[in-house]
Amino acid sequence: PPSNPPTTLISHLSFGSGMLRQLALLSSSLLTSHTSGFVGRTVGRALASPPSNPPALATMSSASATSASAAAAAVEDRPYGAWESPITSKAITAGSVRLGGLHYSDGELYWLEGRPQEKGRNVLCRYAPDDAGRSERDGVDVTPADSNARTRVHEYGGGAVAFGPAGRVYYSEFADQRLRELAGGSDRTVTEGGDRYRFADGVVTPDGKTMYCVREDHADPHPSRVVNEVVAVDLDSGDMEVVATGNDFYAAPRLSPDGRRVAYVTWNHPSMPWDATELRVVDLGGGGTESGGHELVAGEDGDTSVIQPAWSTKTGDLYYISDETGYYNLYRAGTEGTILPMEHDLGGSAPGWALGQQGYAFLDDGRVAASYSKDGRSVLLVADVGGDGKAVDVVEYGSDDGLPMMFGGVTPGGEGGVVYLTGGSPSTPTSVYRWDMERRDPATILACSSSLSFPEDVISTPELVEFPTTLGTAFGYYYPPKNDRFQSSDRAPPLLVKAHGGPTACTGTSFNAGLQFWTSRGYAILDVDYGGSTGYGRDYRRRLRGSWGIVDIDDVCAGARYLVEKGLADGDRLCIDGGSAGGYTTLGALAFKDVFKAGCSLYGVADLSALAADTHKFESRYLDGLVGPYKTDEDKELYKKRSPIESVDTLNCPILLLQGAEDKIVPPNQAELMHDALLKKGIPTALKMYENEQHGFRAATNIEDALDSELSFYSQVFGIKNVPGMIELKVDNL
Repeated sequence: PPSNPPTTLISHLSFGSGMLRQLALLSSSLLTSHTSGFVGRTVGRALASPPSNPPALATMSSASATSASAAAAAVEDRPYGAWESPITSKAITAGSVRLGGLHYSDGELYWLEGRPQEKGRNVLCRYAPDDAGRSERDGVDVTPADSNARTRVHEYGGGAVAFGPAGRVYYSEFADQRLRELAGGSDRTVTEGGDRYRFADGVVTPDGKTMYCVREDHADPHPSRVVNEVVAVDLDSGDMEVVATGNDFYAAPRLSPDGRRVAYVTWNHPSMPWDATELRVVDLGGGGTESGGHELVAGEDGDTSVIQPAWSTKTGDLYYISDETGYYNLYRAGTEGTILPMEHDLGGSAPGWALGQQGYAFLDDGRVAASYSKDGRSVLLVADVGGDGKAVDVVEYGSDDGLPMMFGGVTPGGEGGVVYLTGGSPSTPTSVYRWDMERRDPATILACSSSLSFPEDVISTPELVEFPTTLGTAFGYYYPPKNDRFQSSDRAPPLLVKAHGGPTACTGTSFNAGLQFWTSRGYAILDVDYGGSTGYGRDYRRRLRGSWGIVDIDDVCAGARYLVEKGLADGDRLCIDGGSAGGYTTLGALAFKDVFKAGCSLYGVADLSALAADTHKFESRYLDGLVGPYKTDEDKELYKKRSPIESVDTLNCPILLLQGAEDKIVPPNQAELMHDALLKKGIPTALKMYENEQHGFRAATNIEDALDSELSFYSQVFGIKNVPGMIELKVDNL
C-alpha cells in the first residue's frame, strides 16, 4: 500500500493513503547548501533554491542572525541524537495543514485543506484575501464547519469535490459518503442510500443537471462483491443511471465538449492502474452500458498503463497519458505514437493511487501545460498540441524562470499565461503559487500550509544520490545532520533510512518537518527510492514484479551500507522506518538481513498471507504482481517465506510498531501478531494502537505521539542519554 497525493508535512504520519506515501509538494526559500563533505555520486547538486517570495520557513531576523554569529564560537558538543531542536512534534502540527486539489473557475481559486487540529478533516477553501473572515492563508471555508470532504472509493479516495455552473459545488461527505450540493449558502444532500454508495472523480455537465462519476457499491461489503461503475447522477433528484459497468475498476470519467461521449479508464484484477488499463469511450446516445461494447481507444495489448484522459475544448480531441514508450508520455487519440516523446514520466509522482489525478492541463489558447521531475527538480512543459502530428513550440520552464523548485497540480488561471500550482523546496512547507509564464517573475505565494518558522541553521538540505545495488543502481535523498548550535565528537551519526509506501510510489524533496525533526537532533536520513519506485520509467517501476520483499530490501540495505562506507553513518546505529508497504520493507529488512539495529513499522504489513486474504477490493490482488498468485500450496509457501511474521527466529533487533485501530487496508491484527511473536522471543519491542485512526495518522495528537515515541525508542535502544524532550515509552524486553 502507499503513503506520497500532493502534500504532506509529516512524512508517512500526516495524511494516510495506504501503501502510497503521501506525495508531498513543497515551497521555496533561501537556504545555503550544506554538503557535509558528502562523497559518492550526487546527481545534480544539493537541492537548495533561491527565494520565490517570502514567507519562507527558514527565516532569521537581523537580531537572530547577530545572536547566531555570536554563538558560533560557543558551539556545544553533544552526542548525535541528543541535540536540542526547535522542531518539536507539537510545533509541527500546531500551525500546519495539508494543501492540494487546486481548482480555478469563474474567476475563483479553490483548494482543499487537511487539518490535523480538526481531527484531520478535509475542507474546501476559496481564495479571498479581502474577506474579513479570511484565514491566515487568505482563504475562507466553503464546506460547512462539521463536514469532511473525503471519499472512500478505493479507500484512498481522491476526486471528492466537483464544480458545477453558477458557483455550485458538489462533494462527498466522509461521514455517510453521500453526495452533497453547496449552492447559495445552502447544503443539500443529493444522493440517498446511507453509506451503501461511494462517489468520486466526478464531472458536472455545463447545464448543471448531471454528474458523471465513479460509483462504488457496497451493498455487499465483501471485497470480491463490491461493484465499481461509471454512473450519471441526476443532481436534482439524486437518481442514478449506469453508464459503464462489467469491469472491476473505473476511473477518470470525462465528458466530451459536445456532451455526447464519456471517456473513462478501466481495468480488471489482478492488474493495478500502473500495470495495465484500457481507455474506452461510450456514446451517450445509445452505446450500452457494458464496457466490452464501448470503443477501445488505448490499452489493447493488455500490458500498458493508460491514465488521465482529457478532452481539448479547442479541438474536441481526446488526450491521455500512456507508458507505451517505457515512460508516461502524452498521446492524442487517433494519432500514432506519442505526440510529446521524452524519457521522463508525466502524470505526477505516483499516478493511479488516488482518483482525480491530472498531470497536465489545457491553457485557454489550447496549449498543453504539464509538469515532470528531473534530478530532484520540477519542470513545467508547455507545448502546442493542436495539430495532427507531434507537439510543436515546446518550451520548458524551471526555477530559473521564477517557479518554485518542486511543484505539481498545474491549474490554468484563465488570465493568459497565468497558472496556479502547489510547490516549494526542501526548506519550506507546501504553498499555493500564482505564476505568469509571460512575465516570468518569481511565483507569488498565495497560501502557505504552515505558520512554522524555524531558523535556517537547523534545516538540512537533501542531496540526490545514486548508489550500487543488486539490479544496478538505486536512488535516494541524503539529509545530513544539521543544527549549527551543536557538534559531535562521535565518529559518525546514527542513520534513519526511510522506506516509502506504495510500494509503487516514490519519495521527494518537498519540505518535510518530520524529516527535519530527526536531522536537527543529530540523525542522518536516507530517503530511498528503491527499485519499483515511480518517476524513473516503466522498467525501474517494474523491478518489483514478483520481487517485493527482495529488491526493495536489497536497495534500502545497499543505501545504508553505502553511506557507512563513506563515513556518513554509524554502522552500529542504523535504523529504518516506513509506513504501510514501507513498513513491510522495514520489517523484511530486519527479519531477512543483518544490516539494521532497530526499526519502526507504521501500519506495516507483517503477514503477506493475511494481507492477501483480508484487505479492501482495490489492493486485494495487488500481491499477484508483487509476489505472485495465491492459489496453490507452492504459492502459499512463497508468501509465507516472504512474510516477516514467519521469520521471527531470524530477528534479533528491537522493533516499534505503530498502528491505527480502524485500519481497513492493513488490519490491526498484523501489528498485534508481530508484537506477540517479538514478546515471546524476548526481543525489545513496543506496540502503540491509536484509536479512531485508519491507514495513516490524521489527528494531531497521534501524529505528535508517533514521532515522539519513535525518538524515545531509538534513544533507549542506542543508549543515547539526556535527549531533550524525550517522552516515556515502555519498551518490553529491553
